[in-house]
Amino acid sequence: MTTATLAPSRGRDTRPPAEDSRIGLAGTLRHVGALTRRNLMRIKADPESMFDAVLMPIIFTVLFVYVFGGAMAGDQDTYKQYLIPGLLGQTGLTLAMAVGTGLNSDFQTGVMDRFRTLPIGRASVLLSKIAAETLRGLLSFAILIGFAMCIGFEVKTGPLEVLATIGLGLVFGMSIVWISMLLGMALRSAQAVQGVAMLVLMPMQFGSSIFARTDTMPGWLQSFTKVNPLSALADASRALLNGQGPVAHPVMIVLIWSAAVTAVFAPLAVARFRKRT
Repeated sequence: MTTATLAPSRGRDTRPPAEDSRIGLAGTLRHVGALTRRNLMRIKADPESMFDAVLMPIIFTVLFVYVFGGAMAGDQDTYKQYLIPGLLGQTGLTLAMAVGTGLNSDFQTGVMDRFRTLPIGRASVLLSKIAAETLRGLLSFAILIGFAMCIGFEVKTGPLEVLATIGLGLVFGMSIVWISMLLGMALRSAQAVQGVAMLVLMPMQFGSSIFARTDTMPGWLQSFTKVNPLSALADASRALLNGQGPVAHPVMIVLIWSAAVTAVFAPLAVARFRKRT
């Protein structure tokens, strides 16, 4: 079922749809499925929109391993084992923050005006974007791990740990999508969304343990890295893929952060969407 099947036919009531609570869970899930299919069909019609998900993991891996590897760890092989797990979190965060730009463009181009006339749950529009972004994230993580193994990265655990690492990265990334969507609806232009996203991304990425050990940083920056959820995600990913270091504590920190971010920003994003539509 596509959004076309949800469109009101001639002579039907075209008033705004009922609230989500009146549509029910089953109806909302159907709408999420239909809109997710629409989002994937848009990607199929515009494959260039997948360049960030496909090429970004490769570019970042090559750039940091072969440009900074020798300086950071003394040799590139050691740095691969340190960097690649951390890049999973960085990749998920970057993809998540890009969602807000697309949502802002949907409002600017009138796509949301079309949704306003459809008898669908308001939250299903946002949930469908998260579903589509989850699939993009899976593809990006698969490319990152596959390419990393081609250049010598070793998974020292097993397939269950790899799946757990990917799942943890997706959980955190999809929680950040709510922040991204809120920015996309709160700011006036896609350029503004991109600018604010960069202000969020840069400190979180480089003020973490993704690219360098935190004990090499000044004390004031170490204080930030200790509370930065990306540091916990990078540490958890290294423990799961390299089989070294504690697993339970960083995994728990990531899950707590993901739940807290979702609990705060999901209602705000849905409320903002209802206000704008």
